[in-house]
Amino acid sequence: MFEALSTSTAIVALAEIGDKTQLLAIVLAARFRRPGPIILGILIATLANHFLAALAGSLAAGWLDGPAFRYAVAVGFLAMAGWTLVPDTFDDDEAPAISRGGAFLTTLVAFFFVEMGDKTQIATIALGARYHDAMAVTAGTTLGMMLANGPAVLLGGELVKRVPLGVVRAIAALLFAALGLWLLLATAGMV
Repeated sequence: MFEALSTSTAIVALAEIGDKTQLLAIVLAARFRRPGPIILGILIATLANHFLAALAGSLAAGWLDGPAFRYAVAVGFLAMAGWTLVPDTFDDDEAPAISRGGAFLTTLVAFFFVEMGDKTQIATIALGARYHDAMAVTAGTTLGMMLANGPAVLLGGELVKRVPLGVVRAIAALLFAALGLWLLLATAGMV
C-alpha cells in the first residue's frame, strides 16, 4: 500500500506541474481570488475523478490479468513518459466558462471535466491497474494533485515563473519510464 501511495503521489505531483488543470487552477485563482473554495473544489473533484479512474484500472487489471495486459500497462507507462515531455497549453477557447455558481462549484465542475482524458487521469488508470488498490492510488494521486495545485492557487503566476517546468517534466517522464521498464522486466521474469 505504501508503494502505491508514494509512487502515485510522486508521479502525479510531477506530471501535474504545467498541466492544463494546473493552469486552470491559476485562472480560477485569478478570477475568484478565494483560495479556500477553489482548493476544496479541486480536492473533491480530484477524489471523485481519480477514484473512478483508479477503480477502472484496478478492475480492468483483475479481469484482464495476464502477461499481455501487464505488457500493455508497461507500454502505457512508457507512452506516458513521452507524453509528459510535451508541455500543455490552456487556450482561451478551451477554458471552461466561468459560471455564476461561485468559486467552489465552478472549480468542482471545471476540474472534474477538464481532468477527463488528462495525463494525470490516464496515469491514475494505469496506476490502478498496476497496484490493484484503488484507495491507495486515489489517495496518492489526489495528494499529488493537491501538492501541485495548492501552491498554484495560493501563489498563482509567481510559482509558474520560478519553477523550471522542463526539468520537472523530465523528472516525471523518467519516473513513468522507470515504472514502465520495471513492469516490463517484472512481467518477463527478469526482476
